[in-house]
Amino acid sequence: MTEADDDYVPLDPGFGERFARDRRPACQLYLISPPTFGTGFADSLGAALDAGPVAAFQLRVKDVTDDRILALAETLRAVCASRDVSFILNDRADLAKQCGADGVHLGQQDGSVRDARALLGADAQIGVTCHDSRHLAMEAGEAGADYVAFGAFYPTTTKEVSHTPDPSLLGWWTTLSQLPCIAIGGITAVNAPPLVNAGADFIAVSAAVWAHPDGPAAGVAAFGPVLA
Repeated sequence: MTEADDDYVPLDPGFGERFARDRRPACQLYLISPPTFGTGFADSLGAALDAGPVAAFQLRVKDVTDDRILALAETLRAVCASRDVSFILNDRADLAKQCGADGVHLGQQDGSVRDARALLGADAQIGVTCHDSRHLAMEAGEAGADYVAFGAFYPTTTKEVSHTPDPSLLGWWTTLSQLPCIAIGGITAVNAPPLVNAGADFIAVSAAVWAHPDGPAAGVAAFGPVLA
């Protein structure tokens, strides 16, 4: 059996509960941009960031030119910097370097952590999508990632979902590793508590904020009681 085969061994749902875990900081919000947005988005982002604690904002846009990504990054990075929120670019370590992002989030097909580290430097925040795989998470940690992301935990309209981990994966990870983990995928203020209780260090949210009927600020504020 190889290390990767470990993912096919069912995880004991109560694994994390059987061990004393070190105390970790309270779970925080990790905000992801909508896949498309208009010219007024910087104001919406500012309103969202002012509505409650947000640790990081990830710019995630698809099917646009590099120049467009860099132009968006220039504006939105300034919004984040003025509020001491980390600005993370999705997928592209090269563009993260060009725009001065605080870090990059890598999918499994977006290059290696080691290459991104060599390009971006020791202080960059590098995260890795690990789906529902314990093996991929361990590999990312060994390669020097700053955080791992598991999901999608719930159905989501922002991307195609083929991996649906159980919340117990978060408890397993935080029992074994000090490296922060992010829960991602269809998370709302209503369905977030099981993920927070399971041990997520961050919950990544998108539509729950940007599509909130009362606006992005209300979307962020709704998570306040969940994370308190």
